[in-house]
Amino acid sequence: MSPVSPVRDLVTFISSAVRSPAVIGAVAPSGRALSDLLASVAPAEGQPVVVELGPGTGVVSAALRRRLPEGARHIAVEIDPGMVEHLRRTRPWLEVIQGDAADLQKLLADTGVDRVDAAVSGLPWTLFPESAQRGIIEQVTRVLAPGAAFTTFAYSHVTRFPTQRRFRGVLEEAFSEVTVTPTVWRNLPPALAYQCRHPRA
Repeated sequence: MSPVSPVRDLVTFISSAVRSPAVIGAVAPSGRALSDLLASVAPAEGQPVVVELGPGTGVVSAALRRRLPEGARHIAVEIDPGMVEHLRRTRPWLEVIQGDAADLQKLLADTGVDRVDAAVSGLPWTLFPESAQRGIIEQVTRVLAPGAAFTTFAYSHVTRFPTQRRFRGVLEEAFSEVTVTPTVWRNLPPALAYQCRHPRA
């Protein structure tokens, strides 16, 4: 197993971003403070099942590992082959599925999972057309267990852009509770999280 290092993660991130700019939407891997904020929706007790969409180099995966109890199941869905290889090499404890989040329900069913206790996303939402956003969010609402949360992030400087306002509207149509966290200023760039619960019928 190759050792996990921030430098190795950054090199992998940059090479994947250059190769697939339409897939890798972040400007840098999430910092620890933002990663811990995203992981905070995951249960810290019991034997939960958590799914992570677009884990990238795995910095949020590491935050989830710090939080999740022993016996938890942590599944990551990643579309980029380079990221998949990196995750499998550096984070062997992570259950990595190469696939599209638009097929989430089927991907999980293929692993014997029909409900998850939390869903965490690092997907580049503003790069997706509205139809794709709605499709993925619909998939998320179908697999969330009662009371489970979905969380994702946005860079603070783009929250007033039309594309980001549109995405927030998609979230508010899909969930009856959408909480916007305070900005994490220690992230680069500063970012906030959306924490969503109670899918609408």
